[in-house]
This record gives sequence, structure tokens and C-alpha cells, in this order.
Amino acid sequence: MGAKESLIILCVALLAACSGGAKSGGDEHAAAAHGAAAEEAGGKASDKGGGKADAGGGKVEEHKDTNEVVLSADEVGKLGITTTAVQAVTYTPSAQGFGVIVGHDTIAQVAADLQTATAAAHQSEAALARGKRLASGPGALGTDAVESATRQVAADQASLELARRKLTATLGQDFPRQRGGMTARLLDDLANGTVKLARVTFPPGVLVSTRPRSLRVTPLDSSPGVAAWTTSEIWDAPQDPTLPGRSFFALLSAPEAAEGARLQALAVAPAGGTAGVLIPTAAVVVSNGQAWCYVQKQAGTFERTPIETNRPLADGYFASSGVSPGDQVVTSAAGLLLARQMNPSTEAPD
Repeated sequence: MGAKESLIILCVALLAACSGGAKSGGDEHAAAAHGAAAEEAGGKASDKGGGKADAGGGKVEEHKDTNEVVLSADEVGKLGITTTAVQAVTYTPSAQGFGVIVGHDTIAQVAADLQTATAAAHQSEAALARGKRLASGPGALGTDAVESATRQVAADQASLELARRKLTATLGQDFPRQRGGMTARLLDDLANGTVKLARVTFPPGVLVSTRPRSLRVTPLDSSPGVAAWTTSEIWDAPQDPTLPGRSFFALLSAPEAAEGARLQALAVAPAGGTAGVLIPTAAVVVSNGQAWCYVQKQAGTFERTPIETNRPLADGYFASSGVSPGDQVVTSAAGLLLARQMNPSTEAPD
């Protein structure tokens, strides 16, 4: 190959190299420009609006600091949300316990022992008094007869005291016997089953230093419509060896109550009530172990408010804070509202 051909081949190679370098540089510049444009577009998209669009085309606004949810009127209608004004109530502390109706045979025995001991004591005292009178007159009794009568009085008094202690051991130290003749009549009523004796025990830590003002007692296996008994004749009972806690005796004017029946009792403590509101059961939702209700602050704005469920009432739960009397709480579709707040993309039902 001559010098001329070699020079031509070298020139072609140099031209090819220059053309490839220019193309590579152009591609790099194009990729960089595309990346910058994408980053700018992403930044604009992230800065645009703070709400989340739902599948229905609306926007659910979340305020994580206040637990508020804002819905349009159309969304409120689709979810079927309705509200109810909460009512002011007064909560009286109460506690639940369990018990049993004591059989009257036990009471009948201690009552009979007391009557027998009382009669024997009266008879021996009368015999001693008569012996002392005869000892000082004509045909006086011997000293041994008077001493024998004295010993009998002492023995009968001891028997009477034992019978009284058996009574308090069975019916408690505070058995209502301080009302004179009422004690004998009450014992007779208990002994023959006209009046029933209930023994109720409350769990440890409940009613530690207070006595209930009243008790509402129902059979443990009662069905709807079964009568309940209310009593204010309550006093301390000996500790129940089978159940831990504090025990009370209560009188029930219920001859029809079955002896041995298991009971559930609601005790009303003597302490005064606490002012608050009644949260309807339908308004309560649970999330992450916490009970909540939704309070309507204004049209379409609902605030998720924590509540406590440790003070139940007949139709809901007592709350002393967080909700005020007259506040509107969601009582229909509260669960759907919670689901919508947790997942804003959830579609409202048509």
C-alpha cells in the first residue's frame, strides 16, 4: 500500500472518531435535561395541595393534630351520617357484686338457740331470787340450795352469751338489733323465710371504706321481665371464705325468692354524683384499643374525640370531659366515618 492510500485511511478513521464523540456528548446532555425536568415536575406536584383526592373525585381533608375530618355535603349524604345531641346526666358511683340468698334453716337454728338460752337465763334468775327469799324466812333453804341456784344462773348466762355470739357470727356484728322489739320480730321473719337474707360480695378494692346506700339485686340467671329487688337495709357481713372482697348482708322483702339462688347486685355508693354527658352506644367506635366518638363542630366537619368506657350507663357511657351537653355526635355511620378517615381513598357507598 502506498503512502497516499495510508493517508486516506487515517483521515477516515479520524472523522469517524469525531462523529461518535459528538453523538455521545449529545446523549448525555439530553439525559441530564430530562432528569432536571422530571425533578422539577415532581417538586411542583408535591407542593400542589395538602389534601388527598378520594376515588369519588372529592377531597378529604385530614388534620392530624386535631383528628378532624372535613367532608362535602354530598359525601356526608352518601355515608349516611346522622348526629344526635348528647344529654347532660349525673353519674353516681356504683359497683357490681355477686351473692347468694342464705337458707333460712341456718337462721332458724341460731334464733332457736337464742330463744332457748334467753328463757333458761330468765328461769334460773327467778329461781335464785325465790331461793334467796326463802333462805331468810321460816323454813329457810339451806346454803347449798342457794349456791346451786347461783351456779345455774351463771351457766345460763354463759349459754345466753354464747347464743348471742353465734347470732353475730351468723348475721354479722351490725345486725339491726338496736331497735328494741324489732329484733325478735325480724329474727322470726328471717327464721320462717318471710324475709330473705342476701349475702353480697364485691371485688377487692371496691367499696373499701364505704357502705352502699342501696342495693339493686337480681337473680344471676334472670331473664327479661324478672323482678329485681331494691333494699337499703344493709350491714357488714363476715368475710366470705369462698370469694375475695368485701361482703354485706341485705334484707329482701321477697318471700318468693329462691333460697340458694345466685345473685348479681348493683351497689350505689353514698358519695355524690358527677356531672357529665351520656354518649350513646351507637356513637362509640374503637380504634387501636381506644374508644372514640365523632363530634360535629360545624356542617361537614367532624372531630374524633377520645372517651372512656369504664363508666357504663343503661344507654351508653358517661363522659365528664371532651364532650359538652348539646354537642352533636355521630350516631349513624360512625364506623364508616372512621374507615374514611383512616383510608381517605375509600369510596362512599352509592
